[in-house]
Amino acid sequence: MKSVASPGRGILAIDESNATCGKRLSSIGLDNTEVNRQAYRQLLLTTVGLGEYISGAILFEETLYKSTTDGKKFVDCLKDQNIMPGIKVDKGLVPLPGSNNESWCQGLDGLASRCAEYYKQGARFAKWSVHTSLIHVSTNLICASFLKLL
Repeated sequence: MKSVASPGRGILAIDESNATCGKRLSSIGLDNTEVNRQAYRQLLLTTVGLGEYISGAILFEETLYKSTTDGKKFVDCLKDQNIMPGIKVDKGLVPLPGSNNESWCQGLDGLASRCAEYYKQGARFAKWSVHTSLIHVSTNLICASFLKLL
């Protein structure tokens, strides 16, 4: 883990969800296809000298399981540059039951088994982001929703 915190280098959320990747691709007139996402991610993850500045790379789940066009695993591309592969483990926003179009982050269900699989694929750290979309903050709603989580 010392390599992730090495001086002059940092962790980068280098990868994006398929939807966000699609926005990048559409901005240059490309369709959001698996082949185009692969090419985009290959460009990012095989950049010469990347490891001089990046010590850890947070990947999207699809990328963890994919390879370059010549068959080299993306995880190995990172390792070859002394970049520790990581993985985003939250599952994004879902509607909050009983709310007024508000959202809450999901992903605790099955987290342990997913992390075991991610580790087998080469991920060595995980990132969890808690996202919420609260329109009208109601103390009773928040308390009730929190108690449902417990």
